[in-house]
Amino acid sequence: MTYEERLIQIAERNADVVVMTAENRAAIRNLPGKLGSRFIDVGIAEQTLVGAAAGLALRGRVPIVHALATFLTMRAFEFIRTDVGIAQLPVKLVGAIAGFLSEANGPTHQAVEDLALMRGIPGMNVCCPADEPEMLDALTTMASDRAPWYMRYNARQSAFEHRAPFVPGIAEIVTEGADVALLTYGCLTRECYEATGRLADAGIGVRLVNMRTLKPIDEAAILKSARETTLVVTVEPSWGDQRVFQHYRARLRELYDSGAANPVMVARFRETNRTIETRLRQRMPHLIAQIDALYAETARDDR
Repeated sequence: MTYEERLIQIAERNADVVVMTAENRAAIRNLPGKLGSRFIDVGIAEQTLVGAAAGLALRGRVPIVHALATFLTMRAFEFIRTDVGIAQLPVKLVGAIAGFLSEANGPTHQAVEDLALMRGIPGMNVCCPADEPEMLDALTTMASDRAPWYMRYNARQSAFEHRAPFVPGIAEIVTEGADVALLTYGCLTRECYEATGRLADAGIGVRLVNMRTLKPIDEAAILKSARETTLVVTVEPSWGDQRVFQHYRARLRELYDSGAANPVMVARFRETNRTIETRLRQRMPHLIAQIDALYAETARDDR
């Protein structure tokens, strides 16, 4: 089933559902003929899009809103915060080509701030599905919830089978392992899954954690991973204080210092906490040597 087909299914079951877009029809081209007046395209006008969606929600509708993630979350941010978030209206925001998925259009279209912005809005829930099947399950859950939601659109095909049902605030443990915990979400889950296979070939057991929703976030899964594995690595398409896992660095450090967890290094694209890395190298030289060797091999392959 495609995203468009799931939307039709949801709309057929709930007459209050209205599908809206700001001239972003790539995934929903056939909906105007299916939904008639329940499909609304406002043109390239994201502020109007969100304002109209809020108005429809006030009248009892359930708007599912589509636009490019960059312009939806930044150009219309004040409308989302005030009209949707503070008012707690059941508007569902779907951001297309989020993160670095819009590489061909350059930095103007690369939404790496969207998650930080949406997570900062009171009452806003945030979802980053790993692939299309997970996105479809998330969409069904969102549409039946009375709270506002923001979801990154991700139609990538699955790299693995999802065994656990989608539940907001509950992470999915994709693989089990006690050496390394990989914490990630969204389209990078596929890359992490592939990395898990390479690490397994090198004799390194990996617990791959697909966070699924970032608000609510499964804090218990993060802390449990820190307690039960030697190395924690977070992989996410953002930087600086916008990183979702930034908040947990201090908490993980507290766990290590108190002896409540094994040595932990939180790493993001070669950026590491040097103090923790030094301690880890002293405690686990064999594991780190294996990871270093595997990284060097991967770098050679990429060239």
